Amino acid sequence: MIPMRTSSVFKSRWLALLWSAGILWFAYDVASSSEGAAGSGASANVTDATGAPVTSDDENKIGEALNAF
Repeated sequence: MIPMRTSSVFKSRWLALLWSAGILWFAYDVASSSEGAAGSGASANVTDATGAPVTSDDENKIGEALNAF
């Protein structure tokens, strides 16, 4: 999974910073590609467990229930 042994990565501070920057870049790239696919003009149809569409009234009920705690 990692192209080099992790024990050799963390012997050098600069190599560790470069390795962690690569991990962060990869995570950003993965997150931004999935976000771009969902927000690319396709409307998200949110449904509940029964398959019925969720209305704003349902959202308000959930919000009130969460505020009760």
